[in-house]
Amino acid sequence: MSDTLIGLVSQYSPSGQERGAVEWLVARMKSLGYDGAFIDDAGNAVGVMGKGTRQVVLLGHIDTVPGEIDVTLTPPSPLAPLPEGEGNLYGRGAVDAKGPLASFVDAVAKVGARDGWQFVVIGAVEEERNSEGARFVATQYTPDFAIIGEPNQWDRMALGYKGSAWANVTIKRGQAHSASGEETAAEAAVGLWLKIKAYVDSFNENKQKVFDKLLLTLRGMESDSNDFEQWARLKVGVRLPVEVSPEDWYQILNETLIPKGENQVSETFRVLIERTGFAIPAWGCEKNTQLVRSLLSGIRSQGGEPRFVYKTGTADLNIVAPLWKCPAVVYGPGDSSLDHTPNEHIDLGEYGRAVDVLSHALQKLTSRAAS
Repeated sequence: MSDTLIGLVSQYSPSGQERGAVEWLVARMKSLGYDGAFIDDAGNAVGVMGKGTRQVVLLGHIDTVPGEIDVTLTPPSPLAPLPEGEGNLYGRGAVDAKGPLASFVDAVAKVGARDGWQFVVIGAVEEERNSEGARFVATQYTPDFAIIGEPNQWDRMALGYKGSAWANVTIKRGQAHSASGEETAAEAAVGLWLKIKAYVDSFNENKQKVFDKLLLTLRGMESDSNDFEQWARLKVGVRLPVEVSPEDWYQILNETLIPKGENQVSETFRVLIERTGFAIPAWGCEKNTQLVRSLLSGIRSQGGEPRFVYKTGTADLNIVAPLWKCPAVVYGPGDSSLDHTPNEHIDLGEYGRAVDVLSHALQKLTSRAAS
């Protein structure tokens, strides 16, 4: 059962260098009996099982962060909660997120074609950068159900991921003598950061759950000057709750830092707010759906006690769910605390259980939803 996982992890594929892994996965899906497997126009690996009119999309990502790790198998720990005998697979992407993607591939192969249904498994590119693969498929499919592949352990499913927004806040002011006592651009930048932080602290004051809070970070600070002007720049990032959209956040920044929303504070002092990167809204999944109930049943079928989690990061869920507007959930084996680490590895026993959970859930889902 782990051949798909081992083979996929053996294909080193940091963002921007996924082609070899994509070609390998397409060939693997063909060998497993998929009705079709191909590389789409965005470079994603796509496998299709069944020809029905109703559709389940299982979207994982095939890219990883940089940093190649030797692919090795080791014996299981005697303290491991799962049965011994299969061991651990080390390698970049074993957890994030080739483990979940490979489990999708194997589960669909195990279930096979279902009358009236079509399973579409996608290994998306560029998730670790700007989610170009997911942005493409978001406009290509209109599934009835969607499962997004991220590691949350075999007996848990994630129902929400926070959004994110990034901005450069630049302060410019006229040059002044160092003995004048006037506030420097760098000092003003510190003051503006404290204003942002004060707003966030006030917003979070009565929020009990991390998922509901604004999570603020200062990612960088720099300053310089020339003969006539001095400037300082803050690189500000925030993880957003569902109730605060990226547009809301940028408005908050403007109202907090720039009186009356004007960039020109005075003739000699200016504040400029520049949006950077892709802003992503948070997304929370509906809990009471046939999809969730099917996965709950799948976890219980393997002796697990299902749990729900809400994550502070972002995922391709945030990209596709607002467009697909169908029941969705995030599932996949692996310990997310190992994401991006030099020690990244997955328990093969856990991987096998996840495949069985998914195959049970897909059979139940397509039987229930059809009835």
